[in-house]
Amino acid sequence: MSKGNFEDFLSALTHLKEGSKSFVVITLVKQLGSSPQEVGARAIVSSDGLEYGTVGGGKVENRAIQEAKRMISAKERYLFTDWNLQKDIGMTCGGVVSFFFELFEKEHPFHVAVFGAGHISQELVRLLLKLDCQIVCIDPRQEWLNKLPSSPKLTTRLTDTMAEEVHKLPAKSFVAIMTMGHGTDLPVLIETMKQRDRFSYVGNVGSQQKYLRLKSDLQHAGIDNDTLGKFYCPMGEDFGGNAPIEIAFSIVAQILRTRDEIFGKTDL
Repeated sequence: MSKGNFEDFLSALTHLKEGSKSFVVITLVKQLGSSPQEVGARAIVSSDGLEYGTVGGGKVENRAIQEAKRMISAKERYLFTDWNLQKDIGMTCGGVVSFFFELFEKEHPFHVAVFGAGHISQELVRLLLKLDCQIVCIDPRQEWLNKLPSSPKLTTRLTDTMAEEVHKLPAKSFVAIMTMGHGTDLPVLIETMKQRDRFSYVGNVGSQQKYLRLKSDLQHAGIDNDTLGKFYCPMGEDFGGNAPIEIAFSIVAQILRTRDEIFGKTDL
């Protein structure tokens, strides 16, 4: 593998490690006779199929892809195998190839849904991107979504009906609500609280006075008494000032504390 190809491979590997998918790296480590690729050829395969590179194309690559998908499903960490291209693969050339398969299993990261892309959200998302989590940021303003950094960990959704996005969130998501104001926070919070048992954490930016207003509005919306108090407002741990970055730090601290209380420090 040339220097340029190796750098491309490392770039693809890094990108996939930052994402949410498990994948298998396949390396051609030995060949006898004729084969469709040289020793050192690499491919990366996820459950969606070939993500990068090639180990020969055609029948041998298809077999390798299927083997990699099987390993992902079975959570099989390593595999070393020899294939006779004629007898095992059905190719006309009679060489023998040896492949090493290595599974990079993605630990299931926790999911954070941020409703609103304003000043606090801009800081919050940047802090969350440093953690092993998947983030979705939802807002009706494209110009604010455009200010967020690009990352395979981050998905942005542009919509005027943010509350309709709640049911699309993965189970056990951590939900942080910080939209343009009470009028846009409330529909999202109502929909979230209707499904409160699905979520690990629900928080709404605001003061203690806003908490009382939201709680009253939730009650009028039919949220039962047992569920009414199961959200944070003010959101975040009780430290720091009112600067967006300090509020964001306090929210991340509260999310991490809640995560560890629910799942433990290693079992996510």
